[in-house]
Amino acid sequence: MARLRIGSRGSQLALWQANHITSLLRERGHEVEIEIIKTTGDKILDVALAKVGTKGMFTKEIEEALLDKRVDLAVHSLKDLPTELAPEFEIAAITMRENPRDAFLSRHFDSINNLPVKARVGTSSLRRQAQLKAIRPDLDIHPLRGNVDTRLRKMEEGQYDAIILASAGLNRLGLTRWIREVIPADVMCPAAGQGALGIEIRRGDSETLKHLEFLNHQPTRTAVLAERALLNELGGGCQVPIGAHAEVTGDDIKLIGVVARPDGSLVLRDTRFGHDPVHLGEELGKSLLERGGREILKEVYGETAVAPAQP
Repeated sequence: MARLRIGSRGSQLALWQANHITSLLRERGHEVEIEIIKTTGDKILDVALAKVGTKGMFTKEIEEALLDKRVDLAVHSLKDLPTELAPEFEIAAITMRENPRDAFLSRHFDSINNLPVKARVGTSSLRRQAQLKAIRPDLDIHPLRGNVDTRLRKMEEGQYDAIILASAGLNRLGLTRWIREVIPADVMCPAAGQGALGIEIRRGDSETLKHLEFLNHQPTRTAVLAERALLNELGGGCQVPIGAHAEVTGDDIKLIGVVARPDGSLVLRDTRFGHDPVHLGEELGKSLLERGGREILKEVYGETAVAPAQP
């Protein structure tokens, strides 16, 4: 049996994820330890994510530890992992996915539709902001950074009337008390890879790869490949207003893609069906670009888009 060192961010959710993989590896008889690594995204807490604009902001320092052989594998929320990895790395396994959809949380209101005019909603995601604004342009969207506990506390203190978080993290941490609505993907399309964990290793490390192969969940891997191919075709990272959600039934893949203006004034949405996940994602990405997505993304990358106002 092997001695394996896992690199992980230090947030409550990241450590849950790392400990989850640790327990599965220990069941196989491996000796496992976790090294906590602080990433760029963990250090910048006073700026909306969309304003930071750094690809790999939650992974760069962990990859450096992999390269230096201080750790043997990294456990990532797959939505944080850039679609194009450096040639030194590869994804060894993609685990069975949690619910990929976003959740609406509030102390006083049971749905997005029932929020009062000018209600203050917390999210630092342009993707969530855009789709929220499309259905409720009257809402006031404000940044919301910090770990899950911090975000929930801010809502409980009354700083926000509601917040939007990923269902997966709330379910994993058992913090589901304030979930009022799990938002359907055709209303708020999730981020590519949301709810799935990606296990990253050094490319060519066949010994570690062999120990991790049992973690792969093929339906999740197929779905995520389609979503990441779409995101890659659009040239987007996890902080741009792009959504991708795939469902796999047997050999059939259904893929929803969204590109939106951050103010919600234009939301391009399309659905395609296919069997080859990468081809399907690329095909849908090209379609969205041709329909106006290229102009939207130029606005965003050109920094003419308005991120959520700073408090």
